[in-house]
Formats: sequence, structure tokens, C-alpha cells
Amino acid sequence: MDSAFMDKAWDKWVSTGNVGSSGNPLKAAVLINYDPTGPSRLLSTIAEQEGIDLYPVELKQFIDFMRRGNLPTETFVLGSNQYIVTSLHENWFAARCLNTTQPAGEGAVVIQTAAHILVALYDGSIGSASQAMASADHFVSFLSRKNF
Repeated sequence: MDSAFMDKAWDKWVSTGNVGSSGNPLKAAVLINYDPTGPSRLLSTIAEQEGIDLYPVELKQFIDFMRRGNLPTETFVLGSNQYIVTSLHENWFAARCLNTTQPAGEGAVVIQTAAHILVALYDGSIGSASQAMASADHFVSFLSRKNF
């Protein structure tokens, strides 16, 4: 993988109003190197992150959740939030936060590619979820064109 290309692509996506400040579709995003066919001892690493500070140790539960594949029947934790899957599709799923303090709620869109998992976090409900999905899909489609 060309990490310089990945850094540049991530920075461009983040800086064009996708992640971060109020008014952007996403409050945070994490790009994880992930090989679902690799041995379980092969650790997934955080390739990029914005708006959230996760550490590899905190990622273990989420990666285990992904490897088990019981997406509709289990919950997962990212940071201090616990999520439950609400919508499951071929290579992506949506989840809602169970312990949110936000009146409109919080959610996540998780997209898996051949070599990565993109976790896009947002505040709000249906409209916000649609914007989050569009933003995350934009970045993932760019990665797919470059075979990442």
C-alpha cells in the first residue's frame, strides 16, 4: 500500500468539509487497515483518524466483532460509545449509539473494502445518516478506484 497516497487522499477528503467541525456530515472518521482473510494474530492498525482518538488496544473489540460476523446480534464499542447494527448491506452497515447523550442521537456508518474498514461517525438521525453515508461512500469509491 502506498501510505503517502493514502495520507494525501485522507487529508483531501477531511479538508473538503467532510469531517470535523459543525455543519460537516461527519463528526469523526477512522480508517483501519484490515485483512479479513489474515490470521487473527495479525493486528489491524489505524491508518488514519480524524475527530476521535482511538488506540489499537481500543480497536480490538471492534475488530473481533467484525471477524465474528454476527453483526445483527451483537453490539460493538468505539471510544466510550456502544453501538447496535440497524441496517446491514453487502459491504457496509449502519449502527446507532445506545448510550448517547445527544437529543437527536448518534450513529455510525461502517464500510469494508478489500483492505480497509472506514468507520464514519455522525450526530443526528435519518437525514444525518444519509449525509454520512454519502460522504463515506465518496471516500471509499475513491479508494476502490485506486485498488485500496
